[in-house]
Amino acid sequence: MTQPITLKFTDGRKNDSFLIGTFNPGEDRIDVILSEKENKRTTIELKDLCCVMMKGKTEIPRELKHEEIEEVETLDGERYQVFIPKNNVHKRGFLGVPVKKSSPYNLIFFTIGGVRARRRDRSLGEILKESGYVSDAEIDKVLIEQKRLRNLRIGEIIAENNRLSQETVDNAIQSVMKKNIHGKQVRVGELLISAGLVTREQVQRALESQEAGKKKRIGTLLIENGDITEEQLLMALAAKFRMKFVNLMDIVPSQAALNVLSLAMIDRLQVMPLEADDKSIVVATSDPTDHTISEILRFNTNRKVELVAATSDQITSATEKYFHRVEESMDELLEGMNQGHIDIEEDLEDSQINESDSQVIKFVNGILINAYQNRASDIHLEPRSGARGTLQVRYRIDGDCRIEHQIPSAFKRAVISRIKIMANLDIAERRKPQSGKIVLRMDRKKIEYRLETTPTVGDQEDAVLRILSSSRPFTLNEMGFSNKNLTKFRDIITKPYGIILCVGPTGSGKTTSLHSALHHLNKPDRKIWTAEDPVEITQEGLRQVQVNPKIGFSFQEALRSFLRADPDIIMIGEMRDEETAKIAIEASLTGHLVLSTLHTNSAPETVVRLIEMGMDPYNFADALLGVLAQRLTRKLCNHCKESYHPEKQVYDELVSAYGEENYANDELKTYSENFFLMKRMGCKTCDKTGYLGRMAIHELLTATEPIKVAIKQGKSMEKIRTIAIEDGMRTLRMDGIHKVIEGHTDIDQVYRVCV
Repeated sequence: MTQPITLKFTDGRKNDSFLIGTFNPGEDRIDVILSEKENKRTTIELKDLCCVMMKGKTEIPRELKHEEIEEVETLDGERYQVFIPKNNVHKRGFLGVPVKKSSPYNLIFFTIGGVRARRRDRSLGEILKESGYVSDAEIDKVLIEQKRLRNLRIGEIIAENNRLSQETVDNAIQSVMKKNIHGKQVRVGELLISAGLVTREQVQRALESQEAGKKKRIGTLLIENGDITEEQLLMALAAKFRMKFVNLMDIVPSQAALNVLSLAMIDRLQVMPLEADDKSIVVATSDPTDHTISEILRFNTNRKVELVAATSDQITSATEKYFHRVEESMDELLEGMNQGHIDIEEDLEDSQINESDSQVIKFVNGILINAYQNRASDIHLEPRSGARGTLQVRYRIDGDCRIEHQIPSAFKRAVISRIKIMANLDIAERRKPQSGKIVLRMDRKKIEYRLETTPTVGDQEDAVLRILSSSRPFTLNEMGFSNKNLTKFRDIITKPYGIILCVGPTGSGKTTSLHSALHHLNKPDRKIWTAEDPVEITQEGLRQVQVNPKIGFSFQEALRSFLRADPDIIMIGEMRDEETAKIAIEASLTGHLVLSTLHTNSAPETVVRLIEMGMDPYNFADALLGVLAQRLTRKLCNHCKESYHPEKQVYDELVSAYGEENYANDELKTYSENFFLMKRMGCKTCDKTGYLGRMAIHELLTATEPIKVAIKQGKSMEKIRTIAIEDGMRTLRMDGIHKVIEGHTDIDQVYRVCV
């Protein structure tokens, strides 16, 4: 069976052919007869085609008539108005149905590599209004302004720029024209120069202003009026041109992508490469309307180009971070770096310090101070292999790693050695991991850095510093608990005996939560012991112990010692093994309140995991007071977040994820004209990310009677979770959705940290 088709090739060729068999969009090639006379079967690779056009009478399905029209431009410059059916986008391309009934084709398959641009057949103003960024009145206002700028005469611009009345300018022009006895046509600017009202430079500036005004687009005028931000404009343009809008703060470009484009081309096109392989490259641009960018990149890289949208500030910042700083000297890196006075608790070093050593010392001090001042929780120093490989410095801020510096290769080993010296480690030992700590004092504040060095490939050595600044514990009210969870948690921690567990991955704030509980319980009539590794938060009134497994002083030994030291409350930093868990449960059954942490994913999973570790189900059920699972999610910046009215579909998805019955039972907000969520925007305070700080989301399982019975009967995790939810527990995801509805964060951040 053959079907008449037209093939459009990426090199501009066009061929009327016949398709053999059925067209399969998932295949890499098609079989055709290129010439009816020769009747010779030929295989064509889809990567060599712009599109495959199926001949036949155009019939637009009823379901497509309400779909949005798209304009697809192929590499050969042709443009097609088509409907794109849903579920017809494939790995190799997508199908389109021509809009015009007079078209000789009933279906067109556009290949991914053959498309230059896609754009929705809607104006930018309509998209901005649909997104809720602007009103009809604001659009009408800029349209009037745009028309005025396009029709603005040079005399009017000169009058405005030089604070002259229009009457003065008109009179000067008339006066000079009367003296023009030859009747030659003279430009207005020349007339005003002759009249002595302006200089030639002022006329030139007015001409440039006139030309710029004629080119001003609606989006630019809306930004100038303060109606929208650049980010909102780019999001609308990305929607119009079917591009992804990305936040470069959340993306680390691949080294392969950075190697493809030269710095000169990146500066000229104002783009940022993000991902690349042998056949394609993904590049961020702040000008989605300029399709010459993709053409230039395609020509210079010989790759398929996918453009994504990002703000110009983020592209500039990323370029500085990943390109310019690589070439900076140590002196340039030190410029602008805070060199505030600090005292470092370390052994005195040899006073013979040369200039290079001094630079390294200043730079390391600057990293330690800047990371702390930028609210970083960790500092990552990652040397790249090779003689010219740089030392990359990344800060983890609000849970995300960000590249801050690229240190020249000549200093990378010296920087790592300096940090090891400050932590009293063996700088000659580079074959195995080492652990240590650095303590410094700045502005009467003590800051501790826990250091871990790890040998990596290429005879390199990575270093990671966890920042442990001595600070006051949070109160329970500051921990971000929902009202229901706060009431339940306060209730269980005031019990005279039993065990409370706080669970979650590393860095989820477990220790902070336990110290908040201890702060609530810390009274003169109670003896509280804590065993921690390391002691991160100190409190007056607690007897805090630093365990040291290297000398045999483990959590088990500390716990045994506590039980002989007349405790009321015991906090164990982490239950790392079966023996510690058993001792802790026994202690909770003999009249002590025990708090500890565990590395599990959820509260119900914790219960099952401890039983599988060998805990007696009956003892554990009697001892358990509750399990608090938690995660940290990024908070929306309070300085720039904005409210918006979401579509009904967004609301329905939130309700579905929460559970319709539980959503109704918890009396959460219902959908109406007054239902608003908050979205991130970006400002100087949050470094254009839209997020500032983190907050906890919780899952609190309390040991109710049905839960105790389920534990003793050895019920599965799923069954225990069902019982707990019926008893009032809300999962991590449900608590996160609750905080989205309250406007503290957005759903993307919730889904990043929990399923």
